[in-house]
Amino acid sequence: MQVAKKSAEIRMASSVAINSEHTKSKAVNQQQPDNPYMIVRTLASNNAVVLFSMSGCCMCTVAKCLLFGLGVGPTIVELDHHSTGPDIQTVLFQLAKEGQQPVPAVFVGGEFLGGIETLMACHINGTLVPLLKDAGALWL
Repeated sequence: MQVAKKSAEIRMASSVAINSEHTKSKAVNQQQPDNPYMIVRTLASNNAVVLFSMSGCCMCTVAKCLLFGLGVGPTIVELDHHSTGPDIQTVLFQLAKEGQQPVPAVFVGGEFLGGIETLMACHINGTLVPLLKDAGALWL
């Protein structure tokens, strides 16, 4: 699991590294992009599962628990602890269906799956596990 915190730096290349005071991963020396759309796009395309979350959001906690319970280790970006969180949230708001909250926002295999409603619906109707397997997030 990778968690982006307030002091995080996102560096782009063929893989994404999210560094913070508490979480260290592979660092790739590139500039941090200014465009929040590119941040979302790069994170989604370079990770099997990405969850954009807010630390105090109960539905975000439900999404995390579901994914962890299935054995998935998603890349988690806590928007309220991220330097470009508000800008990323604006991008997610544009992706969300009308009337849906922008977080939690789940990307699977580089594609926007949706929010908690879509995640739960896929889980209930049995399509979530195949999606996660196809994305390489599960090896069952």
